[in-house]
Amino acid sequence: MVKDRPLNHAEMVSVLEWYRDAGVDLAVLDEPVDRFAQATAASSRRPALPPTEASAPAPAPIVTSMAADPAEARTLAASAQTLEQLAELLGAYEGCGLKQRATQLVFADGNPEAEIMLIGEAPGAEEDRQGKPFVGKSGQLLDLMLAAIGLDRTRVYIANTVPWRPPGNRAPTPEELTLCLPFLVRQVELVAPKVIVTLGGPAMQSVFGVTTGILKMRGKWDTISLGAHSAEAMPTLHPAYLLRSPAAKHQAWRDMLALRLKLNSLEITQR
Repeated sequence: MVKDRPLNHAEMVSVLEWYRDAGVDLAVLDEPVDRFAQATAASSRRPALPPTEASAPAPAPIVTSMAADPAEARTLAASAQTLEQLAELLGAYEGCGLKQRATQLVFADGNPEAEIMLIGEAPGAEEDRQGKPFVGKSGQLLDLMLAAIGLDRTRVYIANTVPWRPPGNRAPTPEELTLCLPFLVRQVELVAPKVIVTLGGPAMQSVFGVTTGILKMRGKWDTISLGAHSAEAMPTLHPAYLLRSPAAKHQAWRDMLALRLKLNSLEITQR
């Protein structure tokens, strides 16, 4: 049996990073804490208010960002005339609670003048650290997939349905997707790609507006409209899924070949 020993500094940092990546943000003590008893005790210690103050109406509750109105997001997104303005507006937006737990905004990567746009689901831990989408292991696989058909990040523009990392890499909630969708739609309008490829089921469902599973829709082309912009679009499997299920890589390869054929038909040549 290995005896317990104190962790050194590097080991403690590694453990803390593991907990952070798992979404832990509150320490758990050895004994349970009765928060209701604490609240009751705190109330009993408060001094009684004078009659005039006690009869005064309670102040209006503060409305937090968690109660944000999607209309605000639509108004802000529509006001952006450039991608730079959109990134600034999104960075200042307090409506989505994901921002409170993320390290930084993960807006986009690649060429903003590209005719091909890739849309994923949400940033992961490495993306949250670097501030760019698809830079972890799934991003490395995505780069290989693109290279296999003669593309790289200078030829595509990459974004996500939500620009902040969900805690513990969980899937974004419907509310979070609703609040962030106007910014993605405006991003598509400003980039104006001829071709859109969604990566994974959640991105497909958000962009195509469907509830169908990714395995039924992957590899199929359709013309979709996001805001005022229309494009040819195809869903494919997310690289993270391919890392977990290598046997599905042959399906993603067929999708990449279909993408290459579509680019040829639209005369989007390699440069």
